[in-house]
Amino acid sequence: MAELGKKYCVYCLAEVSSLRFRCTECTDIELCPDCFSAGAEIGPHRRWHGYQLVDGGRFTLWGAEAEGGWSSREEQLLLDAIEQFGFGNWEDMAAHVGASRTPQEVMEHYVSMYIHGNLGKACIPDTIPNRVTDHTCPSGGPLSPSLTTPLPPLDISVAEQQQLGYMPLRDDYEIEYDQDAETLISGLSVNYDDDDVEIELKRAHVDMYVRKLKERQRRKNIARDYNLVPAFLGKDKKDKEKTPKRKITKEEKELRLKLRPLYQFMSCKEFEDFFENMHKERVLRAKIRELQRYRRNGITKMEESAEYEAARHKREKRKENKNMASSKRGKEDGKEGEFAAIENLPGFELLSDREKVLCSSLNLSPARYVTVKTIIIKDHLQKRQGIPSKSRLPSYLDKVLKKRILNFLTESGWISRDAS
Repeated sequence: MAELGKKYCVYCLAEVSSLRFRCTECTDIELCPDCFSAGAEIGPHRRWHGYQLVDGGRFTLWGAEAEGGWSSREEQLLLDAIEQFGFGNWEDMAAHVGASRTPQEVMEHYVSMYIHGNLGKACIPDTIPNRVTDHTCPSGGPLSPSLTTPLPPLDISVAEQQQLGYMPLRDDYEIEYDQDAETLISGLSVNYDDDDVEIELKRAHVDMYVRKLKERQRRKNIARDYNLVPAFLGKDKKDKEKTPKRKITKEEKELRLKLRPLYQFMSCKEFEDFFENMHKERVLRAKIRELQRYRRNGITKMEESAEYEAARHKREKRKENKNMASSKRGKEDGKEGEFAAIENLPGFELLSDREKVLCSSLNLSPARYVTVKTIIIKDHLQKRQGIPSKSRLPSYLDKVLKKRILNFLTESGWISRDAS
């Protein structure tokens, strides 16, 4: 008679108290794992009937030699935990399995048995088809972080950071170049049923996005290299005062502005070296022209050049003084020649300099001007005394000449403005 509490296989009569398979359609049909796996049939029981796993909690899936002695109940809880919490949440999985297992034990057991063990080798193939490639690796891939490695943060104050919208820990700005570049890839997803055209289209989107990232980083590098941020904040003037350099001429400033498009192709140091080399070239060319001039004048030694330069300086000084004297004399002659048409006429010596200019511009003889001036002033005085007077101006005086002479006498103070 079977011992009380023990269970036996109905086919081979082996003890199955620890683990047995119970048929859900037949009554009192319990099989051991060997008979169940062999498809044993007895009485009305058939191999395709439903079954229920009955575990006493002492059965181990990996045998007695497995490390840790995990029971089948713990194994089932572990598989439930990995499905519920996901791979890597070992603390939550250990709490689900039971207080007897630590997170380290849970991780080691799952990795050794279900990944690197026989079960993992049988279920996980060596090459996974349609596996997604990680393009964010630092090995120069399309989205490699090495393409957009952040530069060291700018040395600016918090107020200046807020003014620029600058985030120092990320080396980013609130408004970047091509702000909407991320919309190219924000909606991309890799599906296993994508055809070749869809895959190439998504690759093209990624390629366009990478180009925009490179251009964004290139502009940041140029701004950092040429100190454009300190220049915007007004700090570059202080730095220039601390580190004095040679004075740049107006021509060099204009040339620097013309060469500004080269900034995007050259670093700051390369551009400064290039500009300094151009300056040295101009200096050398000027020196060569000077030496060639010495040679044309028969000078073959540098000692003779000093004497030659001193003599040339004196000669140019004498020529300059002579030119100044001739120009001054020419001005005086020109001033006298201005009145050449009227200077020999009677009454010329009675005129002032302004009256001479007026008569010369009106082509009016001094005698006629004096006559008209006398009549106008006499009429003005009679009107002031209340004596009626009739205008007796000469017939050669037309309206234009009369108006010019009246304006001149008024501006000179000979007559009042009301009378004119």
